[in-house]
Amino acid sequence: MQRFITKRVLSSSANSPRSHRCFSQLAQKQSSSVHDNDIPVPKLPPFDYSPSPYTGPSADQILAKRKQYLSPSLFHFFSKPLNVVDGKMQYLFDENGRRYLDGFGGIATVCCGHCHPDVVDAIVKQVNRIQHSTVLYLNHAIADFAEALASKMPGNLKVVFFTNSGTEANELALMIARLYTGCQDIISLRNAYHGNAAGTMGATAQSLWKFNVIQSGVHHALNPDPYRGVFGSDGEKYAKDVQDIIDFGTSGHVAGFISEAIQGVGGIIELAPDYLPAAYKSIKKAGGLCIADEVQAGFGRTGSHFWGFEAQGVVPDIVTMAKGIGNGIPLGAVVTTPEIAEVLTRRSYFNTFGGNPLCTAAGLAVLKVIEKDNLQENALVVGSHLKKRLTELKDKYEIIGDVRGKGLMLGVELVTDRQQKTPAKAETLHVMEQMKELGVLIGKGGFYGNVFRITPPLCFTKEDADFLVDAMDYTMSKM
Repeated sequence: MQRFITKRVLSSSANSPRSHRCFSQLAQKQSSSVHDNDIPVPKLPPFDYSPSPYTGPSADQILAKRKQYLSPSLFHFFSKPLNVVDGKMQYLFDENGRRYLDGFGGIATVCCGHCHPDVVDAIVKQVNRIQHSTVLYLNHAIADFAEALASKMPGNLKVVFFTNSGTEANELALMIARLYTGCQDIISLRNAYHGNAAGTMGATAQSLWKFNVIQSGVHHALNPDPYRGVFGSDGEKYAKDVQDIIDFGTSGHVAGFISEAIQGVGGIIELAPDYLPAAYKSIKKAGGLCIADEVQAGFGRTGSHFWGFEAQGVVPDIVTMAKGIGNGIPLGAVVTTPEIAEVLTRRSYFNTFGGNPLCTAAGLAVLKVIEKDNLQENALVVGSHLKKRLTELKDKYEIIGDVRGKGLMLGVELVTDRQQKTPAKAETLHVMEQMKELGVLIGKGGFYGNVFRITPPLCFTKEDADFLVDAMDYTMSKM
């Protein structure tokens, strides 16, 4: 089987002229020898929808206004930014009406599909009745959604606090843990991402996302990363570091432990098997609470389970969620037990928009669509097919160092050397650009920016999966 073998990119910057020059020379050298037969240009699967003509400002005009009026911290994918003006189910459309397969789902956020008719209908009906009141008055939307959400939780996780985002949900969860235990020490994982506010930035453990401000009371344990971690797939060995932190970095008592079941921003890192049971045991022994961050892995995305943590056979004390909960509506939640929830009665706790009727009506519609359209099962079936095909690409191209994840939360890590696992930064950008030109949008992540994040809407089909892989195959065959 023909194989693609790259050489190490010499520049430290994936965007530097030198990096692209080296990469271009490498591509020219190998393009004539990698494949004897050209792979046909893949074609988008048929789709019965055409958006209305777009009459708004152009991409260039929007970019100019964005540079003038929006934060300079904002960044964008692609050398020529994409102006997305329409969406339908698993597809997006640009200003010219061109269709793209959405393999990123707005960063694992669009679960039902763009503008799913049932979700749109629920939003329109609610906004026509009442858009916002306050939780100081009664409204059935928040109560109905809380009841439905609690029914999806294991154990005694029955009390819901609504927020506006994943960061806000994690902030609240960390505060609850500290209040309930009377301790301040939180343990999270290296490579984790839990948000960008004061407390969550402390729990986040990538320098890329941490500003030089006070972030106290958080310890970061070894990441149970089966691909790059020191203990491979031995989850129990990694978990021993949690006990070591408790023994040698705290008073012996902790407030809690927070982790994702699959690290999203960190590069789709699925925690090593048997890690969470061992880590939770140490935390419980130290009097702490266990927090599951389900912002990206929740709502059936992993296919095998509704919540990511369930794959490791544990029941947390607190679960946080956002993104897929609203299919794009700004909505988050913290779910815990009645006993733990009581701590917020010690003072006044209030959230102006948390539980907003419009957002919770959308959230309830999302839960109903996941059930009605069998989206969790679809994530399992289509995700397994997609992962199998991506793994076949790994056997074909040396640049693919690892294929990982579950359901429709998959990662493909590119390396220039499989033994050294040298991140292939420039190549990652190149493949993303070329796949966009073919009509496929995927994300990227990981500390080195060399992991494709494939988190499409859960209505993705096998034909969509095949087109995504064929586009990646075609692109790599031309490198």
